[in-house]
Amino acid sequence: MSLALLVPGGRGQLGHDLVGAAPADGLVHAPSSAELDLTDAAAVVDAVASFAATARDGGLRPVVVNAAAYTAVDAAETDEERAFAVNAVGPGSLAAACAAHNVPLLHVSTDYVFPGDGTEPYAADAPTGPRSAYGRTKLAGERRVLEAWERSWVVRTAWVYGANGANFVKTIARLAGERETLSVVDDQRGSPTWSLDLARGLVELASLVVRTDVPGRVLHATGGGETTWCGFARAVFEELGLDPARVRPCGTEDFPRPAPRPAYSVLSGAEWAAAGLTPLRPWRDALHEAVTSGLVP
Repeated sequence: MSLALLVPGGRGQLGHDLVGAAPADGLVHAPSSAELDLTDAAAVVDAVASFAATARDGGLRPVVVNAAAYTAVDAAETDEERAFAVNAVGPGSLAAACAAHNVPLLHVSTDYVFPGDGTEPYAADAPTGPRSAYGRTKLAGERRVLEAWERSWVVRTAWVYGANGANFVKTIARLAGERETLSVVDDQRGSPTWSLDLARGLVELASLVVRTDVPGRVLHATGGGETTWCGFARAVFEELGLDPARVRPCGTEDFPRPAPRPAYSVLSGAEWAAAGLTPLRPWRDALHEAVTSGLVP
């Protein structure tokens, strides 16, 4: 029996790739945030109920993969109420609707739930401590989802880039054509994650979830390995056939932002592997395929 995926936030970076990664013999419905507003509880209930019925009538197993989020990290510092509605209240309503119709939920979260002062990869059960409004609202969303439905899975990721929409890789590629040198912070570490690899991992998790009654829990899924933003930028230059020495290292203090950025965002994938899931490939390999497949025009 194949999958039917309902993907709120389906027109975003990850949602776009989830559509492409979905099984060809299944069903995928990926409404935009405007088409399915998670802050409209009644609309959420109707959407899950309708989708679950359609999927089961077609002999498919429904799973909801929530890719919708308020991701404007800096704006959230002065718009925390709206961020909380989208990142916490909405996912809680979605989880409750999934519980009512016995539909597993995969909820995508972020490295920002951690304080960012670690020195080794954060385990899925490591103590949280967000330092930004965005991180606080995402952590609240995780808690509401897990409390509302025992078949909810929270998947944290980090440093995501993809073909759809703006992201770090596209920005660096554009700036490479506009400036002789770039200054990029070299004191923040993380794991670049191609959204297509993440989407494939989530589809694999969805397939696992419908075959088992194991209760949901928190997992981490990022590209393998780690680097700094400067190292990431230099890798983009290399992929474009440009001199990586044009990228100059600098410190976080050189680019003050309203929301504090985690100095350390590396997430451990041990629990992901222990669940029998395929680890995402090394970030450098993924970047090479992403660029050569046309990520950067």
